[in-house]
Amino acid sequence: MSIEVMPAKGDVTSIACDALIVAAGSKDGSVVLSEAAEHLDREFDGYLSSYLKEISYKGEGREIAIFPSFGKVAASTIVVVGVDKKGDGIKRVRRAAAACARRLSERSVIASTLHSVEAGTVAASIEGFVLGAYKSPTRKKDAKKSKIERIELLDADKADIARGLVYADATIIARDLVNQPGSELTPTTFAERAQLIASETGLDCDVLDEKELRKRGFGGLLAVAQGSVNPPKLIQLRYSPRGAKERVALVGKGVTFDSGGLSLKTAGGMEDMKTDMGGGAAVIGAMSALSRLKPKIEVIALIPATENMPSGSAIKPGDVIQHYGGLTTEVLNTDAEGRLILADALVLASEQEPKAIIDAATLTGSMSIALGHKMTGAFSNDDELWEEFAAAARRAGEPMWRMPLVEDYRKSLDSDVADMKNIGTRYGGAVVAALFLREFVGEKIPWIHLDIAGTGRAEGESDDGPRGATGVATRTLIAWLEKRGR
Repeated sequence: MSIEVMPAKGDVTSIACDALIVAAGSKDGSVVLSEAAEHLDREFDGYLSSYLKEISYKGEGREIAIFPSFGKVAASTIVVVGVDKKGDGIKRVRRAAAACARRLSERSVIASTLHSVEAGTVAASIEGFVLGAYKSPTRKKDAKKSKIERIELLDADKADIARGLVYADATIIARDLVNQPGSELTPTTFAERAQLIASETGLDCDVLDEKELRKRGFGGLLAVAQGSVNPPKLIQLRYSPRGAKERVALVGKGVTFDSGGLSLKTAGGMEDMKTDMGGGAAVIGAMSALSRLKPKIEVIALIPATENMPSGSAIKPGDVIQHYGGLTTEVLNTDAEGRLILADALVLASEQEPKAIIDAATLTGSMSIALGHKMTGAFSNDDELWEEFAAAARRAGEPMWRMPLVEDYRKSLDSDVADMKNIGTRYGGAVVAALFLREFVGEKIPWIHLDIAGTGRAEGESDDGPRGATGVATRTLIAWLEKRGR
């Protein structure tokens, strides 16, 4: 069920809704009410602040207290939520809104003043509410769905609301794709979904099938796919507005299920491997937003889609493959397959002569160990591009940390029988994977690699969503493209 979001006019005492959200903070151990909360407290003759004191409410980040209105104002209940005073205001408001959406899932109509706490947070507030209300798809008989039907923002600009919805909707597209079981989202159905999204959002879409891939020499993608009964696809999306200032490329890993191939994962290691196309999902989600935001930049997106399965026809350790573009790789571990398919796509992207390439992939367990599940690791060959992209990540509220491309580790990829091996030294595995990918990026093309292995899936309730796919990188990609295309 989609949530209607709209601006509202009027005094906080006259807004009819099931729950009216106001903010609070803390200073020197005391609760500090927002202007809207103070107005309501006066209407209640100070009983609101007395109640907060009675329950030892501290006003800390995302702390929620619910107070019945007793008919004194039009809202049925008053919801006071803590908004941190520390850190970025956009992130603080987004997280507070998401917390409210989770807590108020049984309410139908919600009105909010959170965006009035700090200027420029209307869109972030919408993202928080919509993504916080998101429920992962389930087939449980007694599954609970959010009952939120409408969110009203007092004195908010329609354009800011619309922009927040674009970011939220794109992230939900990515989450829904990743949360779909691998038996349902095969490379073929993944491509079909991309075509449908493209037709609905004004994108050009072309899909290369196995025959065309073989004809054109996409050896990395074909090698990974050869163990599966489901054929691979190369999904190509394009956004080409009139007056585009430049062209950039996005590349997303699209392994719809990863068993590890003949280098088989453990049973536990396979449980969440439907998530292994999270990079491709983020790219598709980001592309879906462009026709609504209309940045003046041409964007090409490539998603190599395949399964990685064991069988009599599967690629074997020790095999040598030739990638699109001619470089060869000795495959020593078939579970290091993501880099093999991304390599083909990076060469194809480089042929389009973009001003920058960004790739996103659930690539290495090593990255999860290094940065955990809250911070995405990023590698770049260009300082200026990284600073630009890092600023977009901060605006989007998606924490990222630049990792080093340690040149000394490149030697560990040397092979006696091919241009490279697909694995190198055991230590610094995420760095080695990034160094491998760099070999396939065109000379002098600024490039960023996002390893979202740790952040693509939440094992519990996250800041802005439930357990399952996070849709991470989607909002940052949109923010980067939007700013770059101004």
